[in-house]
Amino acid sequence: MKPLFVRWTMAVLGLVAAAPLACGQGMKAPKDDPAYLKKAALTIDQHVANWYRKQKLPVPATTDDATYLRRVFLVTIGRIPTGEEARDFLDISDPNKRQELVNYLLNSPGYGSHLTNWTFDLLRLTDQRIGGGGASMAPYRDWVRRAVDSNMPWDEFVRRLLASNGDGWDPQTASVGYYTRDRGMPLDNIANSMRIFLASRMECAQCHDNHASPDEKPERKDFYELAAFTNGQGELNQKLMQPLWSELTRQDERRGPEYSVAQVMWDRVYGMSLAGGGSGRIALPQDYQAEYHNGKPGDLVGGRTPFGKIVLMSDRRDENNGREKLADWVVSKTGPQFPSNIANRMWKRVMGKAVYEPVDTYVEAEKSNYPELMGYLQQLMVDLQFDMKAYQRVLLYTRTFQFATNPDTSIVPGGDDFHGRKIERLSSEQIWDSLITLSGGNPDLKPRRTLDDRIYVGGKPVLVGKKNMIQVSKEVLALQKESDVRAYFQKLLQDVKSDGGGGGESMMMSGIHTYNKDAQVRASELPSPAPGDHFLYLFGQSNREVVDASSREPNVGQVLSLMNGFVQRQLVNNPKAALYKTLEGATSNDEKIRRLYLAILSRPPTDQEMGWMLDEVKSSPERGYRNIVSALVMSSEFLFLQ
Repeated sequence: MKPLFVRWTMAVLGLVAAAPLACGQGMKAPKDDPAYLKKAALTIDQHVANWYRKQKLPVPATTDDATYLRRVFLVTIGRIPTGEEARDFLDISDPNKRQELVNYLLNSPGYGSHLTNWTFDLLRLTDQRIGGGGASMAPYRDWVRRAVDSNMPWDEFVRRLLASNGDGWDPQTASVGYYTRDRGMPLDNIANSMRIFLASRMECAQCHDNHASPDEKPERKDFYELAAFTNGQGELNQKLMQPLWSELTRQDERRGPEYSVAQVMWDRVYGMSLAGGGSGRIALPQDYQAEYHNGKPGDLVGGRTPFGKIVLMSDRRDENNGREKLADWVVSKTGPQFPSNIANRMWKRVMGKAVYEPVDTYVEAEKSNYPELMGYLQQLMVDLQFDMKAYQRVLLYTRTFQFATNPDTSIVPGGDDFHGRKIERLSSEQIWDSLITLSGGNPDLKPRRTLDDRIYVGGKPVLVGKKNMIQVSKEVLALQKESDVRAYFQKLLQDVKSDGGGGGESMMMSGIHTYNKDAQVRASELPSPAPGDHFLYLFGQSNREVVDASSREPNVGQVLSLMNGFVQRQLVNNPKAALYKTLEGATSNDEKIRRLYLAILSRPPTDQEMGWMLDEVKSSPERGYRNIVSALVMSSEFLFLQ
């Protein structure tokens, strides 16, 4: 096998050679031009340097290779490097190796895996719809994952979410899961949309005028005028099945196969579809207060955007393109707010702290602590055509990203002083992905979770290899009469009753990969969110009920888990763990200890540490190395990002 450095270089050369041309005359678009990206990184560093001069702060030192290696791996692909990756990088003396490592990581499978975790958290994406019967979010999950892996531009991603309608199982329209995930809660959905995509907090205006913020005072009517754009959400043609469903949901019918088959159609087909395009008008709620003097309970109000370029819809008739108009407004008619929001969120993801905090409360560039820098970042996002990977590449190229760790808190309220990266605890996903790297080797070599489109009846797959949910959904949603729905149901019921089973074997043959909560695969492949007894939940993974619900706060349960749970069982006391395989070929205790440090902490031990560890091995030959592994994995250095 070629040395890792050679593989990195080949990957970079392949990326450059494959970059598409634009602008005619053989010129590359900025997002595809390596020279442009390097210049953009330099411009960011110049803005930061100018701020240092104004604040009379010295320029921080650049961090050492070992700290940088661990940092860039965890930030870019969400796991620590393997022992081999660490050794290869630290042994290279090429001055361009940091940039080449960035390119290698951004084009590795781990990049999509790690960004998927971030996206799932932001969208509150779950495998099953909360309180939604048998409805599944699997097609929506798969759509988001494919969008991340293909590096779909952020503006297109948001537009396709907000303007979506149609079949929830169709791979092209499965983005409707953004709305069906919140079925029955359209007001919460629009409030979350504003917070996620525009950093605008309007949720309080659902119930009362907001006079808490001096810069943004949405009134209650503003909120309902905005909600009008997405009003009128429903299921495609579900009324055709309503009589049959009513018959089968009588108490004495719910345990039979008829009910289970009908549930496939009612919940997993109709229940996952989205009809219409947004009526554009909505009735004010019954508790709307007369003292507002701008409407009364039950009044119909048309869609109206609260800021940016004003977009209006009629209050006299229902239309069918409200969601499309909303999407267009969010992406292209809110001025710098849309690019500023995602530029700031990505800055926080890479640099550790946002340019302005909190990230879900928009601050105009000229009112931020760093007007020139924030103005440049939001324009850079536009110039890069909302290419998330290109934008992160620029940030990772900067010297600002490479500054040494600063353990002190920021001197700037509501922002960062950029004076070295602040220490932060790893997310639950980063800890998990790093642990399974130590126990099983590079987790990105394992098969990815794929869409499970099998038909489930009574919790078991049926008709495997004969028909799947994508086909059933397309056929059911095409039915136009109640009698056709009944006939289809009877045919599906008969097919299920006569099916011979064999779902597990057929799944393997069809290439479907699914994982249960006990699988040692990356967090992005596991059930979402993790159940309450899982390592990920214990270490703070979001329950996906509200935006930004993850936690990095320590607790006693985490300590007990590290001492007695997964770490001890699958890593410390597991002689087959990949970590111990790195010791093969080492001829001395010194070399074995060095390899353990490189695999766990991505650095060699200091002379003092080497002395301590040699004493441990000599005093306890049988348990010495296991004790070293246990101590290093439970150390603050392993659990924190510098």
